[in-house]
Amino acid sequence: MKPIKIAVLMDDIKNIKPHKDSSLAMMLEATRRNWEIYTFDASDLFAQEGEVLATCARTYVFDDAQHWYEKEPKTDLTLNSFDVILMRKDPPFDMNYIYATYFLEQAESKGTLVVNKPQSLRDANEKLFALNFPHCLPKTLVSSNRNQLNRFIKTQGVSVVKPLDGMGGKDIFKLQQGDDNVNEVLDYLTHQGNTPIMAQEFLPEIAQGDKRILLINGKPIDYALARLPAAGSFKGNLAAGAVGVGQPLSARDRYLCEQIAPTLKAKGLMFVGLDVIGDYITEINVTSPTCIRELDAQFDLNIAGTLFDAIELALS
Repeated sequence: MKPIKIAVLMDDIKNIKPHKDSSLAMMLEATRRNWEIYTFDASDLFAQEGEVLATCARTYVFDDAQHWYEKEPKTDLTLNSFDVILMRKDPPFDMNYIYATYFLEQAESKGTLVVNKPQSLRDANEKLFALNFPHCLPKTLVSSNRNQLNRFIKTQGVSVVKPLDGMGGKDIFKLQQGDDNVNEVLDYLTHQGNTPIMAQEFLPEIAQGDKRILLINGKPIDYALARLPAAGSFKGNLAAGAVGVGQPLSARDRYLCEQIAPTLKAKGLMFVGLDVIGDYITEINVTSPTCIRELDAQFDLNIAGTLFDAIELALS
């Protein structure tokens, strides 16, 4: 039987942190299954004479922190020559990201499985998508209006404000009424009232961690990674110094997953990272969810294996 050909659209593999990179975990699983792996970036995509192609490289990966990949020379291949493409490009979710989803959609229309579905990547902004589940959210305001944001902060006492397109804890602020810098921060984040941002009530349960729950086809992995903020910080982001501690899902965690699962499946969002603080969803990550390697290591799991079982089922 011909081996499955998989392409991974990602940032340059030479710059990843191999011990914690979820895309590498996926490629290691592809290697175990004897799939052919190719990698390329969004800037490698092009369309010509009715075909969408990528300048890509056959890639070999190793579970070795010093030597985790090798590449063959680059070649131009049509996207529909791949059985499956993993869209693993990190934010920012900008126009270049959107253009990449249009290219991927062309491959999808010719039978290639794209994970996650390109249209749904555009539709499901990682902050705003959660608004579809208001009963699962903390008190939330999305606005570009400084007066509305100030009123919300005053009413909540303490709030967290963040841009709608960020990642890794960048430009997230904790504000309370009376802080000297409230208007300065709001003007900065909203670009002087031109760009909407998200404000949410501050959840003190962040001290117990910002839980990352991974879902495959709407079904959660049984353990979450609780990202405990570093001393003096309120940010539960590993990129901002948080420490990841695994824990079994609670009954409330499973309830939240059940609320979003039908929508995830309907939208073709096969691999999703749900962020939960206390009893509430704060974000639904669909672009390039992480934390596979941390959970695998702590609980002897193979999350990429579960994902690839689902991919093989979808291809059959």
